[in-house]
Amino acid sequence: MKLTAERPFANPEAAARKLVELASGIEPVQDGRIHIEKINAPFLYTLKASGKEFGAGIKMAVERGWLELHESGTYVRLLKAEATI
Repeated sequence: MKLTAERPFANPEAAARKLVELASGIEPVQDGRIHIEKINAPFLYTLKASGKEFGAGIKMAVERGWLELHESGTYVRLLKAEATI
């Protein structure tokens, strides 16, 4: 008997791809900046992902060169839209 449902974003690559997909649908405000809460809220509350999945996804997206995370953590920049494929 399974008591928990499968977590679709438990895989960091899947989480990273979803975060890039969310970021690509948001209009940047200045210099290509996308406020982190614009991707954080839908990922956590609409998609019901966890904070650890969000963190692992951001880390993977930065490592792969898909997103650039500002050192303050307040915004990201979309570097490669091909990650959504």
